[in-house]
Amino acid sequence: MAVTSPKAASPSTSQAADLASARRVLEHARAGLDALAQNLGDAFTSGLDILSKVTGRVIVSGVGKSGHVGRKIAATMASTGPPAFFVHAGEASHGDMGMIAPGDAVIAISNSGEAGELRDVVAYTRRFGIPLLAITSRPGSTLAQGADVVLALPPVGEACAIVEAPTTSTTLTLALGDALAVALLERRGFTADDYKVFHPGGHLGRKLFKVEDLMHAGSELPLVSPDAPMSEVVLVMTQKTFGVAGVVDKDGQLIGIVTDGDLRRHIADNLLSLKASDVMTRTPKFTARNILAAEALRRMNEWKINSAFVVDDGKPVGILRMHDVLRAGVV
Repeated sequence: MAVTSPKAASPSTSQAADLASARRVLEHARAGLDALAQNLGDAFTSGLDILSKVTGRVIVSGVGKSGHVGRKIAATMASTGPPAFFVHAGEASHGDMGMIAPGDAVIAISNSGEAGELRDVVAYTRRFGIPLLAITSRPGSTLAQGADVVLALPPVGEACAIVEAPTTSTTLTLALGDALAVALLERRGFTADDYKVFHPGGHLGRKLFKVEDLMHAGSELPLVSPDAPMSEVVLVMTQKTFGVAGVVDKDGQLIGIVTDGDLRRHIADNLLSLKASDVMTRTPKFTARNILAAEALRRMNEWKINSAFVVDDGKPVGILRMHDVLRAGVV
C-alpha cells in the first residue's frame, strides 16, 4: 500500500495563521499596557521621588530577559538626565557590587521576583541604606518584600501560554522603564539642550544643533565698511571663502551685504571704481544664533542663499554656511 504524506497547508491558510498569531501577541501586549497605565498610582510617584533625589547614579539590575530590558532602561535614563548604568545581578555577587554606592538608587527587575541572583543585590542595598525599586509581577515575592517601592506589573500573563516565554512581561517592563524616564525628565525640567549634551552624535542630537554651534565667528567674518573700495571687498570675499561680504557701519551694525550676484550686476559699471555702499544689497537676509540649525537651513532654502550672517542686536556675530549645516548631518 502506498503511503501518502499529509498535504501542506495552502499559502493563504498559513499566512492567515501567522497573522492571527502575531495579532494575538500584539493584542495581548495592548491589553497589558492598558492595565499597566490604569494601575499606576502612589507607588509610581514614590519611585519618582526616590529617583529625583539621587545624588549618585541609578543602577538597574536583573538577569536573563529582565537583564536585557534593564540595559535598555539604564541607557534611556542615562541619555535623559540621571547618570545610570546596568549591573548584571550575577556579576554583582562576584565583585561588581562595588559599583553600587551610597547615594545611588537601584531598580531591580524580576518578573517572578524570585531570581536568586538578585538576593545579594537586595541584601547589599538593605545593608547600606540604598533605595531599592522593584519591578515585578508578584507583589508578595522575595524581591518585593525587600524593596522600598514595588512597581507591580498587572497579572496579564504571557502571550505564549504554551511555554510562558517572556513576551508581555518584558514589553510591560520596558514601557514602565520608559514611563519612569520620561516622567523623571519632565519633573527635572530636562530640555532639548540638555539632551544634546548627552546625545551629541546621534540623529536626534544632530537635529538639536543650534546656529551658534555651527557658525563661523571672530576673525573668520568677512566684514567691510561702506566706504571700502570694491577692490578691497573682492579681496575680503576671496580670502574668507564665503562668497559674501557684510557691510557694517561705524557702530558695527549690519547695513548691507555684497554677494557674487552683486558683483556680476555691477561688472559693467567699472566695478573696481565703486565703493561697497554702491554695490551692496541693503536688505540682507540674516538669522539668529539661538535658533535650531534645521530652522536656519529651512530659511536659507526658502531664501535661495548659501550663506547667512548671524546677527545679535543688529551686529553680525557669525556667518552660517548651508554646506556646514548639511555636513553636520542636520536635515
